[in-house]
Amino acid sequence: MRKIIYPVFLGVFFFFSLSAFNEALSQGLPAITAATGAQSTRYSLSLEILALVTTITLLPSLLLMMTSFVRIMIVMSLLRMALGTAQTPPSMVLIGLALFLTIFIMSPVLSDIYTNALVPYMDETLSFDDAIKVAEAPIRGFMLNQTRETDIAMFMNIGRIDELNGPESVPFSTLVPAFITSELKSAFTIGFLIYVPFIVIDMVVASVLMSMGMMMLSPMMISMPFKLMLFVLIDGWSLIMGNLAASFAMP
Repeated sequence: MRKIIYPVFLGVFFFFSLSAFNEALSQGLPAITAATGAQSTRYSLSLEILALVTTITLLPSLLLMMTSFVRIMIVMSLLRMALGTAQTPPSMVLIGLALFLTIFIMSPVLSDIYTNALVPYMDETLSFDDAIKVAEAPIRGFMLNQTRETDIAMFMNIGRIDELNGPESVPFSTLVPAFITSELKSAFTIGFLIYVPFIVIDMVVASVLMSMGMMMLSPMMISMPFKLMLFVLIDGWSLIMGNLAASFAMP
């Protein structure tokens, strides 16, 4: 089903993108024009549309690489494995939950970008280059707050980058992989802490079954109701969601 939906979606997306591009050209707008003034460089509308379409195609990568989505999704997947519920909740539910929780966590950053970069650019009080620089600051601050210094130092050593003047001078080519590495470490650490109580339940149930001579009975079949009951009694979903959101709190 996905093999059919994805090409259709991409085809419709590029159809409307090309239609908008052709409409811009039909109105007499030049295809590519860059005018350099005293203050900054201005680009034609058609070139800006091309840049917008390119940015939209890169949004999935930006979502994965520069937001809280990776940590949330990994923790949700490990929680499902710890519960032993196979495909419950379904993957689409976990992705939707991770997506909206990411929007909730990133809302201060997105609000800052919208207020200080997008609105001034749409009002033509800020150039495109300056808007990019303004939008970069809150994203960089969020990523630096979640990235370990050891990971940044490791990628700086690999890239043979000299000493930096401060956190703001860390290049994005170094910051993004360091941020992803830190997110993976944090996600697996949280997943380990989630796994421990469920492993204890599995071990207790397996020991009881062994002592009763029921070696042919799967311990997972007996332990799953107990794990679900424990998770519901401690209000597990609220604890997981709340602590995941709190782990991204800015200092």
